[in-house]
Amino acid sequence: MVQFKQALRIAASSIGSAKLRSALTTLGIVIGVAAVITNASLGASFNQFFEDEVASVGSNFVIAYSKQPNLFFDNEYELIKNTPGITGVSPRKWMSGELSYLSETKNVNIAGVSEDFQEIQSLELDEGSFLSDKDSYAVVLGYDMANEEFERKISHRSTVDIAFRLEDGSVVIKTFKVKGILQESKETVIGGNGDTDTMIFIPVSTMNEMLGEKDYGAFFAMANSLENVGDISDDVDDRLARNFGIPKRDLEDEDSKPYGIVDQAEILEQTGQIGDALGSFLLAVALISLIVGSIGIMNIMLVTVTERTREIGILKSLGYTNSGILSLFLLESVLVSLFGGILGTLVGGLGAFALETALKLPTVFPFTLIQIGFFVSVMVGVVAGVYPARKAAKMNPVEALRYE
Repeated sequence: MVQFKQALRIAASSIGSAKLRSALTTLGIVIGVAAVITNASLGASFNQFFEDEVASVGSNFVIAYSKQPNLFFDNEYELIKNTPGITGVSPRKWMSGELSYLSETKNVNIAGVSEDFQEIQSLELDEGSFLSDKDSYAVVLGYDMANEEFERKISHRSTVDIAFRLEDGSVVIKTFKVKGILQESKETVIGGNGDTDTMIFIPVSTMNEMLGEKDYGAFFAMANSLENVGDISDDVDDRLARNFGIPKRDLEDEDSKPYGIVDQAEILEQTGQIGDALGSFLLAVALISLIVGSIGIMNIMLVTVTERTREIGILKSLGYTNSGILSLFLLESVLVSLFGGILGTLVGGLGAFALETALKLPTVFPFTLIQIGFFVSVMVGVVAGVYPARKAAKMNPVEALRYE
């Protein structure tokens, strides 16, 4: 039986005798493993990005939205508010309108909300405070709306005019005092139109008063925990269904309900599926590179076996067994792929970091990816080297010595 140190020395000597060929073979593995590491890291990074995005726009939220006008009123608000597990709820009504400050007027998106909306949507204030249920003509502005949209910045405690155009063509204009300015976030408001930096928030009661209406477009509620949000969402669905006279058998039929419900757990599940699908696609593309690299190792090992036919004959005449010859050539294949795997893991890690930084994704590089890099490279070496090694081991020593 050939000793490991001796086999390692012979394998290293064989690799070193054909440096360019070995380097090109190693390059194929480096590219393949680097692609696997980079794409696996990107897949994990996209998953983390989706989770962070959903988490950043609300805390354990449950949203009930109407599919038709004049559906949600105070009765539905109280129904959701009194659902077990709901710790806060805010009506939300969205309208386009005009915001005037000094001599400038801009078309804007305006949301009518209540006090609980701040906590439900995790809104942070740069100046002042958020709306309270006692406020009437108070307004909270997004960061860009206050600092970039107008020639002169709108400061905390400034006054602005808000105008709505009614269905009959008349215009209602009221003066509001700026109560707060949100921190810069670049986050999208779930169920809204635009990001929080360009949004304007006023009390929903004031909006309805200006419009001469009493209904709400949606309710944003907060569950007591993310673990329970799915069950609480189902409870809200049951209560609304009973309220609107929808039979239980139709609860799963979304088309039969005049409203819709979405919750944070459901969105996380959907984004998780998207992230997993994207990660699988990226990994499949990377595996193609790895297969090409393994074919390169197999090809080079077959050439090596042919070139070293006489050497194999000599080794067998000196007493080397078939298993000894097999392990010798297999070790050579594993060494090439392992070295390529180490370099590929380093290159893949750096590549993943560079791409995640460029795409502004969270940097995710699980330690398991390093283990995967080594495991994959060794397995490639074994799989790609086993056929050439078996071919070498089965050679007839007399015919091998006669080979020219």
